[in-house]
Amino acid sequence: MSTKDDILKKIEILITNHFDSPKNAFDFFDENGDKKLSKSEIKNLLQKAEISGFIRGIVTSKLIEGYDKDGDQLISWSEFKAAIDEISS
Repeated sequence: MSTKDDILKKIEILITNHFDSPKNAFDFFDENGDKKLSKSEIKNLLQKAEISGFIRGIVTSKLIEGYDKDGDQLISWSEFKAAIDEISS
């Protein structure tokens, strides 16, 4: 199983290589335009980052658990940015 650092690195590579900014990545994966990433939208991001299907669901839950500060089970732009800032540091 991939480690947390490996997974975060894959997400960073995806965003760096395919988007002009983290905000563009967020907007791309926010398929319904509600300014939040749902579990299915996060799974799509992880799939594009080449996180294996076996662990994608677990990682999605852990990302929400770790970064969802308002408890709505969604990731807002500010929560996403906090995760990206942590990855980049």
